[in-house]
Amino acid sequence: MAFDPNLNKELFSESVQFETTRITVGVFSYNDGTPKMQISRENLDPNNGEYKFAKLGRMLREEAEAVMPLMQKALEHMPKSEDNPEEGSDSTE
Repeated sequence: MAFDPNLNKELFSESVQFETTRITVGVFSYNDGTPKMQISRENLDPNNGEYKFAKLGRMLREEAEAVMPLMQKALEHMPKSEDNPEEGSDSTE
């Protein structure tokens, strides 16, 4: 089955901006499935001033310290494992 963006629900999203990059922590549920956390990076293109998706890769300590509180907030939008029997499955919803 191909990915259908209409079935992807954003339950939470918050970003932290740095000089030339921003990191976003989000929680998404695909087709009403198990909510999952996504962490992504966008780098500022100096030629046009727009952000472009980039691999998150490694984070500086400053970035990790700024992202950790966002991850805590994101967890509030994710059920605990006793609430969700699907958690722990290898599904890639």
